[in-house]
Amino acid sequence: MNLDDMLSYNEQFVTNKNYKPYQTDSVPNKRTVIFTCMDARLVELLPKSLNIQNGDVKMVKNAGAILRHPFDSAMKSILVAIYALKAEQVMVIGHHDCGMSHMEPAAFEQAMLEKGISGDSIDTLKNAGINLEGEFRGFDSVEESVRESVSIVRSHPLLPSYVRVHGLVIDPKTGKVDLVTKGSPGQP
Repeated sequence: MNLDDMLSYNEQFVTNKNYKPYQTDSVPNKRTVIFTCMDARLVELLPKSLNIQNGDVKMVKNAGAILRHPFDSAMKSILVAIYALKAEQVMVIGHHDCGMSHMEPAAFEQAMLEKGISGDSIDTLKNAGINLEGEFRGFDSVEESVRESVSIVRSHPLLPSYVRVHGLVIDPKTGKVDLVTKGSPGQP
């Protein structure tokens, strides 16, 4: 489906008022923010597997559900959900068979070169202090990766003490969710 097809569909969606069942306000009903992977298999499966309806949660996504820095954009979104949108718990949800598992930065850099990014551009980033190897490295264990992301959220200096931070892993084939770590208020 290309952009024109999507926009044509959208015109009919709005004209037919198909949006009405999805109307809600901006505060998540379940006072939860979920930080998860951008994997296409999770778009519908994750909410269905946890009984999440439209308006129930704030959803933040990136490649691999990986937090590496306490002040990156995903963490900023989590804090906005807490302070501006009344979220009281954070769920970090990784998944099995993730594209970020075993990601090799050298192979990723080679793919950039093959897609037309110049070696000079890559060198300029590296010379400017951008650590491409660190930014694009994957993980060997999804559970350990979830624990690391949970740890960054839990130890964030701007996280209120009442916020619970949990870590989970979902199977993208079955929707089965396993608990990695359960948070409690004030847990570091």
